[in-house]
Amino acid sequence: MSDIIHLLPDSIANQIAAGEVIQRPASVVKELVENAIDAGATQIKVYIKEAGRTLIQVVDDGKGMSETDARMAFERHATSKISTAADLFNLRTMGFRGEALASIAAVAHVELRTRKPGTELGTRLTIAASDVRETEADVCDPGCSFSVKNLFFNVPARRKFLKSNEVEFRHIVNEFERVALVNPQIRMALYRDEMELLHLPETTLRQRILNVCGKTLQQKLLPVDVKSSLITITGFTGLPEASRKRGAMQYFFVNGRFMKHPYFHKAVMQAYENLIPAGEMPDYFIYFTLDPAAIDVNIHPTKTEIKFENEPSIRQILLAAVQGALSRSGALPSIEFDRQGAIDIPVYTGEVQPLKMPDVTVNKDYNPFATNAAPSTAARRMPDFDWAKLYKGFENEQKPEPTDAPDADELPEETFHTCYQYKAKYILTSIKSGLVVVDQRRAHIRVLFDQYLSRIRGKKGVSQQTLFPETVEFSASEAVMLPAILEDLHDAGFDMEHLGNNAYAIRGIPAGSEKLNPVMLVKNAVNQAIETGCRAPDEVSEAIALSLAKATAIASGQKLSVDEMNALIASLFSSVSSAYTPEGKRILSILSDDELIRRFK
Repeated sequence: MSDIIHLLPDSIANQIAAGEVIQRPASVVKELVENAIDAGATQIKVYIKEAGRTLIQVVDDGKGMSETDARMAFERHATSKISTAADLFNLRTMGFRGEALASIAAVAHVELRTRKPGTELGTRLTIAASDVRETEADVCDPGCSFSVKNLFFNVPARRKFLKSNEVEFRHIVNEFERVALVNPQIRMALYRDEMELLHLPETTLRQRILNVCGKTLQQKLLPVDVKSSLITITGFTGLPEASRKRGAMQYFFVNGRFMKHPYFHKAVMQAYENLIPAGEMPDYFIYFTLDPAAIDVNIHPTKTEIKFENEPSIRQILLAAVQGALSRSGALPSIEFDRQGAIDIPVYTGEVQPLKMPDVTVNKDYNPFATNAAPSTAARRMPDFDWAKLYKGFENEQKPEPTDAPDADELPEETFHTCYQYKAKYILTSIKSGLVVVDQRRAHIRVLFDQYLSRIRGKKGVSQQTLFPETVEFSASEAVMLPAILEDLHDAGFDMEHLGNNAYAIRGIPAGSEKLNPVMLVKNAVNQAIETGCRAPDEVSEAIALSLAKATAIASGQKLSVDEMNALIASLFSSVSSAYTPEGKRILSILSDDELIRRFK
């Protein structure tokens, strides 16, 4: 019987490895930009065409490679970063496995042009599906220029499952921003279809954050700076009043590397406990610096999941650091001495001063048990209160007349006193089969969502012009989504004018939202579209309609009149889907007559 186990060819092994390392065009950008940083680049330019499907080009001015190094770099596990297993626990570079270039070359056409500073000629190398096609001397600038074309051309299944260009390019922007936020000393630029989208000069960390995430954060960032023998934590955290339900910018970095860490995220959220409304998230940009031997980055191909040796201790330091930043801003109470009640400490002049007993004024005639004491000295009495007023009107209040209750899908014929509000959160009304309990906010979201969606699809949005135009500035990732939703924003009632770069003037907002902040209204609509990953026109319309519905719906806890409750219930029952919100949350619960009878047996 012949043997059946055999070694895979390198080309197939590299394609398998590429499935772990290169998941989408953004993965290529991440790996190539990190390589440029490791090469000591002071300037990095990234060119993207068709969201990376056609071209991903990364140009840097780093130390470049010789011809031999250029060929070796595309071999699997070829690296200049580590030599022994012990080096894995002393990593100070972004890449180290030697898998990235081999994985990229296995699933794309790659051209590398590179030259070491001080040499006259460089090297041009072309590879397709791990096969070296051409190597020749080349006249090029110092550094490296990687051009990755036709990504996944030999893996059609992988190419088929790529998302739309807007979604894929947004992932590219996210990866670019993560690298930019931790390397303010490097000049960086991002181009999309030959148009410059981001230009980031060399600057300070705070200014880099503002350049990437928008100048609206200028007055909303609080510095975080704590140093200990275990770890150094620096960066910025947002003011509590700047928190938001979606689109919050939250970044952790460790030793110059972006990471995701739910355990540390909970520590930051704990610092904001009781300072921000439930469901809202603060912005934060937190940078950890510690001994590389105390962390393990070699647990995931993308290196975004990192293990820490002393996680509980670091968590406590992080919590104290964020709380300290909030305390210094006045968001958290701090211990301060009352200036008026402080002790006046005399200045020492060298002369002996005679001691003087303090004067204490005591009213010897004060009697706390006296009933006729003067108002200034007698104990305070409880204010007079007419408790009868508390029940005034209750006896004369008209009781609702019994009426025939409608089914859940029918409008009630009698609308006077058919509803009752419970704890300003729920509306109780009757139907033929029993009692209905309705969540008033969710019901209003459902009704408004249907109305906004109908306006957008019918292009009948009513715009209310603002008295003074408001300026909104989008981050790069938000700006990527705008072209896909601008028409729907207009149909919903937004009147926006492009001011250049990523800034827009808001001249009109949907009717009915006049009391809301126009900037936050637009931002929430964009971020709702980003979160839902809109891939089709219908999804874009629904995302905008949902965002507007949430923003303009009544709050849970708002008192409603009987007429308002009746109108809301009537609108809800006429909806095509009255049981659930657009997000799938339950709106109403029915307590049947049979269950009521069982409860009272």
